[in-house]
Amino acid sequence: MNAREAVPLPPRFFARPAEVVAPELLGCLLLKRQPDGALLAGVIVETEAYCQSEPACHGHRRRSPSNDTLFGEPGRFYVYLTYGVNHCVNVVTGRRDWANGVLLRAVALPGEPERAAAGPGLLARRFGLDRGHDGLLAAPASGLWLAPRPPELVAEAGEAGVVQTQRIGVSQGQELPWRWYLRASRSVSRRARGDRTPRLDGLAAVLASTVGTFDGSRAP
Repeated sequence: MNAREAVPLPPRFFARPAEVVAPELLGCLLLKRQPDGALLAGVIVETEAYCQSEPACHGHRRRSPSNDTLFGEPGRFYVYLTYGVNHCVNVVTGRRDWANGVLLRAVALPGEPERAAAGPGLLARRFGLDRGHDGLLAAPASGLWLAPRPPELVAEAGEAGVVQTQRIGVSQGQELPWRWYLRASRSVSRRARGDRTPRLDGLAAVLASTVGTFDGSRAP
């Protein structure tokens, strides 16, 4: 298959509430242009939504220099450091002056160990993302962006293939069912109770035949 252009998701995609954007990001691509020009690409398999109106959101209490990006333009990356150890990568959603964003919890990468980016901290580490990437516009010009689901992944990310459950790793707002993941993936950070990890990764073959064919060099 010939390489395909990794066209970015349009700004209007992000200009909606986080709980709407989060499940629609499943199956989409996270892409980063490496210093040597190579393109690192993975499929988003788990997301969480956060909103200023609920206590688990960083912007719930106040706006500050550390969370200012979360109140800004939709379609920018908000990267923060948690517990002084792990970075977490979010994309800002909604509208300006209202804290709203989607945490990218897990990504599956073709040809790599299935748990290489199975969690927010692992994801940030594998893609080499830290506070220096905070505020970047999700666009090829910044070297870090998000692209639509490849056609081969549309069915996998459909309603039947998605699990919706409560968020994890938060001490407040746990009752909100604002976490989503692809059932067929073994790269999910933690599965819902009663949902067994599949013996074989249902996305592996699709990843091998699609993600590796994307070429970011022609993206606008």
